[in-house]
Amino acid sequence: MFAASKILAFTLEPLFWVLALLLAGLLLMRWRPRLGKGLAWLALLALVLACWLPIPVLLLRHLEAQYPQIPDGADLGRYAGVVVLGGALSNSDIWAVHHQVGLNEQAERMTVAVGLVRKHPQLKLIFTGGIASLPPKGLPEATLAKAFFDDMGVTPAQVQYEAASRNTFENATLSASLPGVDKKQPWLLLTSAFHMPRSMAVFQSAGWNVMPYPVDYRSAYPPSWYDFSMHDGPHTWELALHELLGYYAYRLSNMI
Repeated sequence: MFAASKILAFTLEPLFWVLALLLAGLLLMRWRPRLGKGLAWLALLALVLACWLPIPVLLLRHLEAQYPQIPDGADLGRYAGVVVLGGALSNSDIWAVHHQVGLNEQAERMTVAVGLVRKHPQLKLIFTGGIASLPPKGLPEATLAKAFFDDMGVTPAQVQYEAASRNTFENATLSASLPGVDKKQPWLLLTSAFHMPRSMAVFQSAGWNVMPYPVDYRSAYPPSWYDFSMHDGPHTWELALHELLGYYAYRLSNMI
């Protein structure tokens, strides 16, 4: 399942289809010039659609609206702690060379977690994330997370680390086996808002008693139908398609 998901993720890149159509068109141009030209024009159309933002932004807004935010100042005294999903830490090569922990565009998963335990010191933290690359290389994300939380002054005894998981399903199952963790107690589940529908379904299916704590929002106001970006468009499409298809792939695999 993990290997299949990595292959599927590659095919979800919009520019992959642009290049595939263009390459097919060029190869056929000599023997089937009409078909080759048609595929080349189709590649151009695919590129335009990949850079057009309204549809993928609306898909992300739909995902992010599934679970509301917990209001600031809410009483969190009944929760055992916070489960923080990996995905916010940059390539471990940065740490190996410069001894600094790099954060990516999902940084709120880490920064909000630090703010929560500072405001609510009774909360325990569980960070779950291993090596999600194929083939595996570098350090587990949990190793980088420990360096980050230590630098932020989080008390080491307050955090547990799960370093073997490679996807959301393994986040849920392996975190439940950590010493002293009772998944029947109420926990906050902290991850990106667009990733929350799949995460909640997986954790609840695994028997966790979780309340969503969404962060890292990617949409605010309704998009303009004239928004177009060769930089943001393909990435936004990839995020939306990855989550939507990932959710249904998990359902077909009986993971949720």
